[in-house]
Amino acid sequence: MDNTNFDIAEFRKTLGQFATGVTIITTLDKDGGAVGVTASSFNSLSLKPPMILWSLDRSAFSLPAFEHTQYFNVHVLGSGQNALSKCFSTSGTNKFDGIKTSKGLAGIPILPKYAALFECKTAHHYAGGDHVIIVGEVLKFSRTDASPLVFHDGQYAELGNFF
Repeated sequence: MDNTNFDIAEFRKTLGQFATGVTIITTLDKDGGAVGVTASSFNSLSLKPPMILWSLDRSAFSLPAFEHTQYFNVHVLGSGQNALSKCFSTSGTNKFDGIKTSKGLAGIPILPKYAALFECKTAHHYAGGDHVIIVGEVLKFSRTDASPLVFHDGQYAELGNFF
């Protein structure tokens, strides 16, 4: 494919037509500090063994922590958690300020509210253009009755009635 006339902005808008859930992925850095990032690239990968994947921009400040960690947690956000998503998508802020987390496997932070939680062991990293694809083996999981937060066409949305 010839990418010389490829309109990246239009490509991004077109990708926005695919509604996704919103997640916050947490881990610890090499010094034991809490690290977290908002990601909409989360996806199921395998049931046997149970695996998920997500991706992180190569320029992300948090990339070194996720490249070197053995464990991470994926929090699927629930409706009304827009502000939390925005907080964890902003670089240069203390994302965990004022948030009472608990400790999951290997001490990885667990946020107090979520629609679903996946506690994972890092299985693989793959190059994916300007992103790194991270595959995790799910070791523990839980869910709540919360409706998921959705991202579509550059905006947060909440699910209405199901058909």
